[in-house]
Amino acid sequence: MNSLTHSFNEIDYGTPAMREVSAEITLSIDGKEVTVPAGTSLMRAAVDAGVMVPKLCATDSLEPFGSCRLCLVEIDGRRGFPASCTTPAENGMTVRTQSPKLADLRRNVMELYISDHPLDCLTCSANGNCELQTMAGVVGLREVRYGLEGDLGKNHLDDKKDESNPYFTYDPSKCIVCNRCVRACEEQQGTFALTISGRGFDSRVSAGQDQPFMASECVSCGACVNACPTATLTEKTIIAKGQAEHSVTTTCAYCGVGCGLKAEMKGNDVVRMVPWKDGGANEGHACVKGRFAWGYASHPDRITRPMIRAKITDPWREVSWDEAINYAASELRRIQQKYGQNAIGGLVSSRCTNEEDYLVQKMVRAAFGNNNVDTCARVCHSPTGYGLKQTLGESAGTQTFKSVEKADVIMVIGANPTDGHPVFASRMKRRIREGAKLIVIDPRAIDLVSSPHVKATHHLKLRPGTNVAVLSALAHVIVTEGLVDEAFVAARCEAKAFDQWREFVARPANSPEALEADSGVPAAEIRAAARLYATAGNGAIYYGLGVTEHSQGSTAVIAIANLAMATGNVGREGVGVNPLRGQNNVQGSCDMGSFPHELPGYRHVSDTLTRTQFESHWGVTIQPEPGLRIPNMFEAALDGSFKGLYCQGEDIAQSDPNTQHVTAALLAMECIVVQDLFLNETAKYAHVFLPGSSFLEKDGTFTNAERRISRVRQVMPPLSGKSDWEATMALANAMGYPMHYTHPSQIMDEIARLTPTFAGVSYDKLDRLGSLQWPCNADAPSGTPTMHIDTFVRGKGRFLITQYVPTDEKITRRFPLLLTTGRVLSQYNVGAQTRRTANTEFYAEDVLEIHPHDAQERGIKENDWVGVESRAGQTVLRATLTERVQPGVVYTTFHFPESGANVITTDNSDWATNCPEYKVTAVQVVRVAQTLQTSQASEWQKDFARFTAEQEHLLAQAHETTLSL
Repeated sequence: MNSLTHSFNEIDYGTPAMREVSAEITLSIDGKEVTVPAGTSLMRAAVDAGVMVPKLCATDSLEPFGSCRLCLVEIDGRRGFPASCTTPAENGMTVRTQSPKLADLRRNVMELYISDHPLDCLTCSANGNCELQTMAGVVGLREVRYGLEGDLGKNHLDDKKDESNPYFTYDPSKCIVCNRCVRACEEQQGTFALTISGRGFDSRVSAGQDQPFMASECVSCGACVNACPTATLTEKTIIAKGQAEHSVTTTCAYCGVGCGLKAEMKGNDVVRMVPWKDGGANEGHACVKGRFAWGYASHPDRITRPMIRAKITDPWREVSWDEAINYAASELRRIQQKYGQNAIGGLVSSRCTNEEDYLVQKMVRAAFGNNNVDTCARVCHSPTGYGLKQTLGESAGTQTFKSVEKADVIMVIGANPTDGHPVFASRMKRRIREGAKLIVIDPRAIDLVSSPHVKATHHLKLRPGTNVAVLSALAHVIVTEGLVDEAFVAARCEAKAFDQWREFVARPANSPEALEADSGVPAAEIRAAARLYATAGNGAIYYGLGVTEHSQGSTAVIAIANLAMATGNVGREGVGVNPLRGQNNVQGSCDMGSFPHELPGYRHVSDTLTRTQFESHWGVTIQPEPGLRIPNMFEAALDGSFKGLYCQGEDIAQSDPNTQHVTAALLAMECIVVQDLFLNETAKYAHVFLPGSSFLEKDGTFTNAERRISRVRQVMPPLSGKSDWEATMALANAMGYPMHYTHPSQIMDEIARLTPTFAGVSYDKLDRLGSLQWPCNADAPSGTPTMHIDTFVRGKGRFLITQYVPTDEKITRRFPLLLTTGRVLSQYNVGAQTRRTANTEFYAEDVLEIHPHDAQERGIKENDWVGVESRAGQTVLRATLTERVQPGVVYTTFHFPESGANVITTDNSDWATNCPEYKVTAVQVVRVAQTLQTSQASEWQKDFARFTAEQEHLLAQAHETTLSL
C-alpha cells in the first residue's frame, strides 16, 4: 500500500457517541449528495461520498482533534473554514472541500510544517510511507520561502534523537507536533506516558517528565509509533531494512488475547509487525510482545535439524528427518511391546495451532492406542473447563472482549490484565475512565488498583488461598440483602439447586464477618463490593490463574458462575464470566480434545455415540476409559509403568511445579521426544529432538480466550523444512497409523465434520469474515459472540455448593511467608521466546517482591540476594522491596530458568482437575551473600538453619512471656 492510499484510508469516523446515533441526515459535499448517521463528522461523510480531504492529525483510531488545519472546508452560510474532522454533518449542509482559498490555506499551513522539517526525503526511513510527504504533494507545495538552512529564524533541525528504546527511535527534528502519538498513548493504550511540553515554537513531544523513553512510564506498546505520520517515531527495523514490499495478516502467538497482526515483509524477511485494524480482538492495538518481540523466530539458538541420542548423557547427533522420526517410532513401539500399550503418551502444546493440536491428540488415540494425552491447560485453566461445564454447560468464557465496553461494574479476580493481557486491559481501562466501577480481588496491588485515570473502587486484598472464602462472603451479602435477580434465576436456573445454594451461602458461617479472619479482608469492604456488583447495572467478571491455580480452583470458578447467575449477569453484552487465558491457543488446545477424558468438543470418551463417530472416521478403536493426566504420567513413570513421552511445544521441566519431582519422572523414562524451537529445560532429558516451527512459519488457526478462531498465515517457510503438523503426521505414519493431509485446511475440515461447535468453520469463511467465535454451526453460521443468551448450553443453569476448605499449604514457624506467582508485561510464560529478544532490557531476571516490614525483619535490602526455601526445594533470587505485596506475602515470576521458581512450588493441586496450586506456597526467605552454586549450597543451608533457629528462639521467648502474663 503506498503512502497516499494509506493516508487517505485513515479517516476519522467520529466519536463513539456520534457513531452510536442511528438517525440519518443528508447533505451535499462537492456536489455529491450523501446520507450518513447524525453526528458523523464531515470528514467521514466526505469519505462516504468518495471525496478525500487532506489531513495529518486525523486517523480512524483516534478521537477528532483538529490541530493540523489541513482538513479545512467551506460550508455555505457559515463564516470561516472549519476543520472537517471535528465538525459534525448537519441535514441540508452544502460543503466544499476544494476551492482556490482552501488550496492557498492548505499550502500555507504545509509550508510552515516544512519550514521546520529536514528535507532529507531520499534518505529518510519513512520515504515511501510518510504522510507529511504525501500531503505536501496533495496540496501542491512547490517551494518553501522561509526557515530553511537556518537563515530565517529558529528551527529544531539539530534536536538530538532518543535512541533509548530498543525497538524504536524518537527524532524530534522531524516532529510536527500533531499530537497523534500523545492521543494514541491516552486513548488506545491508556498509559498517559506522553505529553506535549512547552508552548508555541518550543512545543515538543515529551515522554514522562522530559525523560528518555526507557526511563518513562512508556510500556512500548507501539501505539505512538503506529500513529506517527512522519519518521519522528520509527521502528529500528525499518531504519535498518527499509520499507516492506508486501504484508501477510496473521495472529499473535503470545497471550490469549489473540491480536490480529500484519507481518510486513521483504521476501521471507520480516521488516516489522503492525497491529491489524480489522482484528476482532485488538482492533488495531498491540503490546510490546506482539508488536516487537518476534525476533526469536530467527534467533541463532533455533534448532533447525532433528537430533537423536541413545542416552541423555550422550552428545546430540544431527540426523535427517526420516532417521529421527523412524528412531522415535521404533523406540515408542519398543516401549509398548515391553511395558504395554499404555506405557507412552503425549502432551499437546498451547502455543501450536488447532490443527497441530488436533493431530497430536489424534496420534495418541489412533497411533499410540490410548488416551494418555494432556495439555498445559492442566496446570493453568483446567478448573475453568470443569467449573463452567458444571454450571453453565460450556467450558469457555461467555463474551467478546469488546463486551467490556458496556459493563457498568467490572470485577477482576486473580488476574493482572495490564501485564498478562495488555491489549484487553487497555480496552478495560478505557471503559473505567468512562465511568465503569472496578473491583479488584487480589493479594497484590496490581496496576489496575491505581494507575493514571484508573482507580479501583474496592481492592479486596485477600490472603493467598482464600478466594472461595471471599466469593462465599460476596454471595452471602447478595442473598441475605435481597440482591438476587429473582426473575432471572426463576426463568433460567434449576430451582432446587438454587434453593440449596441460597440456604448454604446464607448461613452465618459464610458471612463476611465470619470469614474475615481467614480472608484478611474487612467485612465492610466485602459488603460494599457485593452491593456494587449486584446493583450497579451490567456486571462483568474477569479472572485468571490467581483463581484456577489453587487447591480449590474449580470451586472458585463455580463460585464465580454462581455469582453471575444469581445477579442475572449472563447472556448479554457487558456482563458474563470471562476467563483470561494465558497462552495464545490454550483455549484451542482444550477445544481440540487434548484432555485424557475428552474428545474434541469437550465430549467424554465414555460416551458411546461420540466415540463411535470418531472410531468410524479414524478407523480405530478408542479406549472408553480416560487416560493419564500429566501428574499421573509423572507418578506412573516413577513407579515404572510409563516410559515414553511425546512433548510438543511445552517445557514441563521449567513450567510444572515441584521441579525435582518432574525431573525425577523424566529421568525414569526411556524415550522422550521433544518438539520445540529451542533446546529447553525438558530437552535436557530428551532422546529425540524434533525442531518446531514458530508462528511465522505456521499455517492454521488459533482460538483465543473469547472463543475467537483466527487464521495464522505462514509468512516464511519453516526453517527446519517441516511444519509441526507435518512432523506429527510423519510420526503417526511411522507408528503404523496412516495420515495423509496435504494442507492444514483439510485438518480443519475434519475438525468441522466431527465437532458440533466447529461445524460451520472453514478457511474460506475465516478469510471472508476475518474470524469466528464458536459455536459456529447451522444455528449460528457467523459464530456466537455472546453465549447463553436465551438459555444456558446445559439448559438450566446449575448452582453448586462451594464450601470453603483452607489449603493444606499453611505457614509454619519454619515457613512463615506465603509465596504467590505471576507474570510481567515484557516476558511471557517460561521466557523461551521473549528471553531471546530485546525484551530482556525491560526485565532481565525474576525477582522476589517482599514487603518492607518482612524485609526489615530479615535484614534484607533492595537488590540483595535472598534464599527462598519451601518444603519442596530452594532457590535464590534478588529481592525488591515493595508495598504492592502485603506483609506475610512474597511474589515472583517464572520467566527465567535460572531462578528456578518452580523448584519451590509444591505438588498440591485442585481437587477436581489436578491443576497445581502455584499461587500458595509456604516459604522462608533469608538474605544470602551470593547466588546459589553447587559449591555454595552448604553455606546457604547454614544461613537458613541459623535464621530459622533464631526465629524459633524468638517465638519461644514470646510464648513464655505470654504464659507468664
